[in-house]
Parts: sequence; C-alpha cells; structure tokens
Amino acid sequence: MAGTSFRIPTVLSADELMDKSFKRASKISKKGSDALDGKKKTALAKITASGDIVTSTLNGYIQKFPRIDKEDDFLPELVDLIIGIDRYKKALGALNWASTRIDKLKNDSLRDVRGTKDPKMIDSIRNGFYGRMSSHIKRISGDLLFLQEAKNKFRKLPAVDPNTPTIVVAGFPNVGKSSLVAKMSTAAPQIAPYPFTTKGIIIGHVKDDWRMFQIIDTPGLLDREFEERNDIEKQAVLALRYLTDVMVFILDPSETCGYDMEKQGALLEAVKNNFKGIRIIVAESKSDILRREKGNISFSAETGEGLEELREMILAPVRAIFRERAVGSEEV
Repeated sequence: MAGTSFRIPTVLSADELMDKSFKRASKISKKGSDALDGKKKTALAKITASGDIVTSTLNGYIQKFPRIDKEDDFLPELVDLIIGIDRYKKALGALNWASTRIDKLKNDSLRDVRGTKDPKMIDSIRNGFYGRMSSHIKRISGDLLFLQEAKNKFRKLPAVDPNTPTIVVAGFPNVGKSSLVAKMSTAAPQIAPYPFTTKGIIIGHVKDDWRMFQIIDTPGLLDREFEERNDIEKQAVLALRYLTDVMVFILDPSETCGYDMEKQGALLEAVKNNFKGIRIIVAESKSDILRREKGNISFSAETGEGLEELREMILAPVRAIFRERAVGSEEV
C-alpha cells in the first residue's frame, strides 16, 4: 500500500440485496423440449442466478474489506477506535455464514428440482428457496448496515503506509515541525484526514537514493500536554506508537512558539513515556534566533543551518530499519 486507500464497494441493505437478486431472476425464461422441461430449466436458472448474485455480493464484501488480524499495529488500533474490531469481525463472520448457508440452500434446491416431475412441486421448491434465502438475508440486515457505516469510516482513515519506515515529528505548535516536514519532503506534503483531529495529519515522503520513507506531523495529537486530551485522543496517540519507527521531537529554545522551555520539556517527557522503545531524536529549531550550547542538534528552517546534519541523523536509523525489513522479507 502506498497509502491506506480502501476500495470498498457500497454495501447494499438487506432489502436492496433481495431486490437485486429477485429482479435478475424475474427476467429469466428458458425453453425446453416440452412444458415440464421448460419449467424445470427456468426454475433451475432462477434459483442459480438469484443465489449466485447474493453469495457473490456477500463474498465480494468479505474480500474487499481489509483483514484485521495483527494486533499491536497501527491500522488495527485505528479500526478498533473508530469502528470496533470485535463488532467488525462479527459482521464479516455473519456475512460468511449467510453466504455459506445460501449456497448450500441453492444446491439443495437445485437437486430437488432436478429430482421431481411435478410442476407444482417445482414452483414450491423455487418459492421455498426464495423464502429461506430472504430469511437468511434479513438475519444479517444489521451487519450489512454496520459494514456500510464502517465503509464510510474507512474512507476517513489517514493515507499512510504502515509498511513504510516512518518518521513522526512531535512538539508544541509553531516550533517548526511543518517547516521540517516540508524541507525533508521530496514534494509538497499532503494533508490527509485523521479521525481524531480536525486539522488532519501532514504527510511528506523522503527520497533517500532508491529508498522512500514517510515523515509525518500530527497537529492536535503530539503537540499538547497529555492531561488535556480525552480518552479517545489518548488512544489515538497510542495508535501512532505502532506507526512510529523514529520520532523527531522539536524544541524551540527561543520560545517564540508561545511555550516556555519548562512546558516543552514536560511534553517531551510525556512523549517519551508513551513511546518507550522508540528512537527519539531531540532537535532545537530556530537557531537563527537563538542557539543554545547544549547536546541537542540545532537547525534553522529559515537559513538551512544544521538541516543536512539533522537529515542524516534522522535517516541513519530509518535506513537500518529499512534494511532489517528487507532481510526479514527475504527470509520469509
């Protein structure tokens, strides 16, 4: 995935699915060697067509919706937050159940039609198939509605690739995060929707020889103190943990961002506590205004001072992650 872009078809309601099936079947008429043979062939074709339309539609939904198997990962965390993984899996399971039952019902009905010579029995078998198939579809009506709502929510997920090594930029607003993302990106960064902030997330792509990495700024999530967040936002921050390979936390020692260094330091510690095990590079921006003689690397997006050194410091661990994943995929 060069970005999480789900091509999920519109999910029909139970009534719409039945209408589609029966409308197709109603147009079918077959000729036979005699009246009984024609009636039998027509019934067989109607049962086959209506049953296949339903099962192929349900199976299509199951295939098109993303599989959420791996826990402890970015996408499953997001799906659980905005959709609910348990309910999601239950809905897909219900569709699979209905498809299997309807397919068996279709085959049983076809066998019964082939085995009878009674015209009235042919009608009875066909109508019985329609009735029982409708009953199965009605049983999953709630699941179909849920999946249509889920489809709309999937469209709002951020267009990030969880399989691409990712650099996440953190720090208070106005410290220079967006400038760094823009300077490191090979093209203008894109603003992608994110379900937990009205500002979306800013995604840039970094070309490093033949490799490509993602660099992301998350306004509204990693730019304020954790105590100010609601529970959903806190969980969203934790979801980012599974996406982050390397984090760049930016401090503004000039404090022209509007936050003093004590507050900025407190946010840094909070981020460290929530991203344990993640490599965090601390960089100080706006060196053209104020440069501290301290251990952190300094840079200026305005003058370009320190940007190349910072870029190499960021890309070195990301390259290592890229190599590890490449070796791992070869072993598989």
